[in-house]
Amino acid sequence: MRHKVAGRELSRTSAHRLALRRNLAQSLIEHETISTTIEKAKEIKPFVEKLITLARKGTLHHRRRAISLLGNRSIVAYEDGEPVEKGTVIGKLFSELGPRYLDRTGGYTRIVRLSLRRLGDNGELVLLQLLGEDEPLKKEKKKTAGKKRTRKRSKAAAGTETDKAAEETATDAAAETTEAAGDQEEPQPSASAEPQADEPEPQPK
Repeated sequence: MRHKVAGRELSRTSAHRLALRRNLAQSLIEHETISTTIEKAKEIKPFVEKLITLARKGTLHHRRRAISLLGNRSIVAYEDGEPVEKGTVIGKLFSELGPRYLDRTGGYTRIVRLSLRRLGDNGELVLLQLLGEDEPLKKEKKKTAGKKRTRKRSKAAAGTETDKAAEETATDAAAETTEAAGDQEEPQPSASAEPQADEPEPQPK
């Protein structure tokens, strides 16, 4: 049974896979972009991002943890045909890359697919790159379903408010018409009901 067996085998033994992962990660930290196959890039990407997360914390414990996972080879540049040591991979990881990604919570690398194919096995080639300092943060995707629901709810609430307002105006108008009708139907004193003062009262004979 294949329980708890994660990762790609890459047609290598476990020791060979470990050495491949370390070498590719060290080359990516040193050069900040490497060309490899899509399978290797997908295998290396989470490993490098975990190392950068350790570098963002920057304590001695995390530095030792990174050394145990990655190793600490020297960065060598050639000047006038002679090799000159420019530091170490762990030094660059903790001094340059860690502070660069302090504002990011993840996503320090990207994979760019190439149209080229590798000679021999026709493997798909990609570029695995570290993001630069000026790269913008990804915008959070807005939930469209939630928006639709809120729009429906707001429309329903607006409809109920308009219905209530219409009912209130209708009741006010009815009350005003009732008051006006009551004012018009007030009984006026008739002339026959009151005794006329000009007519003489009948006297008994």
